[in-house]
Amino acid sequence: MTPSSDASSSPETATPVLLVGVDFGLPHFDAQLEELGLLAQTAGLEPVARLTCSRKVPDAALFVGSGKADEIRTLAEMHGAQEVLFDQALSPAQQRNLERHIGLPVNDRTLLILEIFAQRARSHEGKLQVELARLQYLSTRLVRRWSHLERQRGGIGTRGGPGERQIELDRRMIEEGIKRTRERLVRVKRQRSTQRRQRARRETFNISLVGYTNAGKSTLFNALVKARAYAADQLFATLDTTTRQLYLGPEAGSVSLSDTVGFIRDLPHGLVDAFEATLQEAVDADLLLHVVDAANPGYPEQIAQVQSVLAEIGAADIAQLLVFNKLDALPAGVRPSELLDSYELDGRQVPRVFVSAQTGAGMPLLREQLAQRVAGHRERRAMPPAADPELAGPAD
Repeated sequence: MTPSSDASSSPETATPVLLVGVDFGLPHFDAQLEELGLLAQTAGLEPVARLTCSRKVPDAALFVGSGKADEIRTLAEMHGAQEVLFDQALSPAQQRNLERHIGLPVNDRTLLILEIFAQRARSHEGKLQVELARLQYLSTRLVRRWSHLERQRGGIGTRGGPGERQIELDRRMIEEGIKRTRERLVRVKRQRSTQRRQRARRETFNISLVGYTNAGKSTLFNALVKARAYAADQLFATLDTTTRQLYLGPEAGSVSLSDTVGFIRDLPHGLVDAFEATLQEAVDADLLLHVVDAANPGYPEQIAQVQSVLAEIGAADIAQLLVFNKLDALPAGVRPSELLDSYELDGRQVPRVFVSAQTGAGMPLLREQLAQRVAGHRERRAMPPAADPELAGPAD
């Protein structure tokens, strides 16, 4: 058990929260709960204390066991926390039992990410996707989650026998909401499909920016296309896909560049499903610019998380160019001697470019690499099948 207090400054109106993390021996455990703290601040909460503990397996009833739950309650009272936030996903029963034991609202990482997405979505599509994910999450939290979920009496007066329970009414309302939202998203997905077919007819080369949240994708996007997409040093600064034309010179011409939502560890599966239409930009890309925060010591784990989500949405086999961003934030002693090299990714060597989207360092080299790839792609498409070395048969 490692309790500690936070002295970070937050708005006076922010809800004070206690952060809790449980180490089950997994390699990505965040012992300092730094990412959870950033997520909490992004959602407008104020972390006032942090607590970590170790377990072999989760407790079925309270996730952390009754003794640790008592310590959480004591620490929350000591620091004036009004809410408890877990870094791991809780089952509906564990969440309910913890709230009864601690006497405070208890939420988990999944709900926190959903809340941030709900705050940040701006486009019609983004709002629909967040609403779908939220409804899917709520559908698992109905069982005795609230005190009003009790059986109602049906018929006239009290002689009609047992009627439909409130929990059944709530579940039916949520299921109808999920159905309506899915239907609306299907229409949005159809519109995006039409736009992609139009780009395909124009033989546009499509590039998608992907990467862990706060790696600097939107800043890089703005630097490449001279756009003004929202960018900030925070998690999930932008959620909605933005597409612009990028001119790469007379030989490569113009390409389509899309900025997509950032990935994160333990991204709720409901969000992956709900954001399928947005992430489809990555699936249909000719090239993925995988943006990495080079100044983050945990970047190998972040790369692995992005690769996992790409595999989940069917984009694992698309060609990638690694862009190690935030070169200016690296200490002088660890900056690379060469801005272009390769990095082993899933057992293969992938080209890597070091850049700073803020200062412009390495950006000409990145544009040069993109132009070479686009020109090479167009040459291969223009090549007759028999002339393509990969398609040609053996020499006589």
